[in-house]
Amino acid sequence: MRKKGAGIVTVFLMIFLLTVPTGCKNKNDGEEKTNLEFTVVDEGRLPEELKKIVGEKKESPFNLTYADGGYMYLCVGYGRQNKGGYSIAVNDLYATQSEICLDVDLIGPKESEAAGSEPSYPYIVIKTPFVDKTVVFD
Repeated sequence: MRKKGAGIVTVFLMIFLLTVPTGCKNKNDGEEKTNLEFTVVDEGRLPEELKKIVGEKKESPFNLTYADGGYMYLCVGYGRQNKGGYSIAVNDLYATQSEICLDVDLIGPKESEAAGSEPSYPYIVIKTPFVDKTVVFD
């Protein structure tokens, strides 16, 4: 037989779990957001040290930040993929009072495209003016 208070605790726990903040999308609702200007940087324009770090990390998924010369580089890598043809979409980049939030998605190759049979290592590097805040990758 169930105890009388067990149902109330279960309902409370479910409500709590559904409202717990997870990532930038839900965490900052109601908080003022400022969209950040950014540039997507190709490999040839990366600072040499960052290029080396990305090269070492590209086999596995990674998120990293790098600061250089008044700029911040936000890097997201998706690790080894069995074929090419991937792209990465920047959905959102903004700052709140306490953090910077970056939301990106990996987009797979279209079935109609020739994706190649060689493995690929999709990643994106975003350059934005330096802001001294924690970066949350979503």
